[in-house]
Amino acid sequence: MMINQTINQLLDMKLPAMETELRRQIELPAMTALSFEERFSLIVEAEWRNRYNAKINRLKKAAKLRVSSACLEDIDFDEVRKLNRALIARMSDMSWLAENRNVFITGATGTGKTWIASAFGDAACRMGKQVTMHRMSRLLDKLSAARSDGSWSKVLGSLAKPDILILDDFGLERLDTTHCHDFYEIVEDRLGKGSIIITAQLPVLEWHGIFEDKTVADAALDRIVNNSIRIELHGPTRRVFDSYDKRIEPETKQCKKG
Repeated sequence: MMINQTINQLLDMKLPAMETELRRQIELPAMTALSFEERFSLIVEAEWRNRYNAKINRLKKAAKLRVSSACLEDIDFDEVRKLNRALIARMSDMSWLAENRNVFITGATGTGKTWIASAFGDAACRMGKQVTMHRMSRLLDKLSAARSDGSWSKVLGSLAKPDILILDDFGLERLDTTHCHDFYEIVEDRLGKGSIIITAQLPVLEWHGIFEDKTVADAALDRIVNNSIRIELHGPTRRVFDSYDKRIEPETKQCKKG
């Protein structure tokens, strides 16, 4: 039959979603009430949706978000957190990305900084943007190792490419002179090209003290603090523990996609 040939051709062209939708229409008598244009539109939409979802999944996998289930729709605005709902609402359209603005999320341990940073990363991925998330200490170790094997410039260059670079747990350790310069280079390479999201326990006013080299601190912070957006979290820790004493993020509802 001609329809079988069409199905095989769709599979040969690696158009599985179109093939699946065509089969669905064949099996549903009610589809005969639709015009050719309507039925064909449904077939094309199925393939488009399949490719879109595949792209988003690739972007999220590459982003390595620390809380993969986090999304802006599920943020908990419990009063104790003193989270500015109007600010989050304005930021949810991600227009700050086009302006290359940076976002600082501060608060005590366990207040949900990593979760919210991951949620913004998720929103960017769903817009087709590239995101990369790193724990600050591990990234600095990676750059130190790269200095030894000659790949430092390559690693540094990779950090300049994403639309959003998320640096998690900034300031847990004091930055020695080498790490100060590494951080400065990261900031300098991204200036005017993309946004940086930083999570930190220390308030922004105390970041200068993290740097061993105060001159580099002045230069780096001057480049990222001006025109930044700040989110301050309050309240007790939101982490809970299961019977195996594993940390579980509090906001774990299934993210609503769409």
